[in-house]
Amino acid sequence: MCKRLHGVIAAAATPLRADLSIDTDRLIAHCRWLLDAGGCDGINLLGTTGEATSFSLEQRLAAMQAVAASGVPLARMMVGTGAAALQDALRLTAAAADLGFAGALLLPPFYYKGIDAESLADYVGAVVAGAATRQLPLYLYHIPQNTGVPFPVEVVARLRDRHRDILVGLKDSSGDLAYSRELARRLPGFDVFPSSEGSLVELRRSGFAGCISATTNVNGAIARQGWLQPDTEAGRQAVAEAVAIREALGRFPLVASVKWALSDMKRDSAWALPSPPLRALSGIEQAALRVALDATAYRRLVR
Repeated sequence: MCKRLHGVIAAAATPLRADLSIDTDRLIAHCRWLLDAGGCDGINLLGTTGEATSFSLEQRLAAMQAVAASGVPLARMMVGTGAAALQDALRLTAAAADLGFAGALLLPPFYYKGIDAESLADYVGAVVAGAATRQLPLYLYHIPQNTGVPFPVEVVARLRDRHRDILVGLKDSSGDLAYSRELARRLPGFDVFPSSEGSLVELRRSGFAGCISATTNVNGAIARQGWLQPDTEAGRQAVAEAVAIREALGRFPLVASVKWALSDMKRDSAWALPSPPLRALSGIEQAALRVALDATAYRRLVR
């Protein structure tokens, strides 16, 4: 099985061409940058920030194949393989394993709501069974504000007991740190990743494996200082600076604000384009975001 991921992980944004297809050249360059000057320990490719559910199965597979063929170190990358259709999730997860990614991040089935615990566990179990044949680490993705289908703590614990060798962690994008803390407490050795850089200050106290964050596309170099030195004043200051950048970006639709910031950092306007139904920031929003970011450590990160 692949070495497990830890630390500051960027939920990588996905650049688009004018025709709304995935710009794989820019994506590969961005992945290289994130793992180098961008300061990140790892990457979550094609997640929520990566707009994965806005792309077809074929587009997602093609992007995965292009990244895998590029020489970017897949040992430092997990990839989102969740889909409403079980067969799509199975196909994406199998591709993640066959291409050599370090893990797959699985959304719950997100169209039907009110799914009972055992049915949710059975769905995950079907994907786990496919991953197990290839020894691919699997991570659950808890983002109930988007999916409408949570992963309750009891269901996660049940799944962990059933699939200990394959189901190794969870990304918690709910914003509820109490949920992350409870999982880490209940399931020693299970890698819990909150979605905010602010969680890095309680790394040792709560036993988190790091964070998987949209805004580390932008502030990863600062956030990693907090990951490396969580018990020092320098580390706490770095986390505070990273959180200030996150809060500035979070004043606006997050995917669009992250993409605008990347267009500003890279001096490349093509980065600002999201996939429908998301929209780019308006001119007024861009100006307000620039002012908000200028009040943070953001300018230190701009090339």
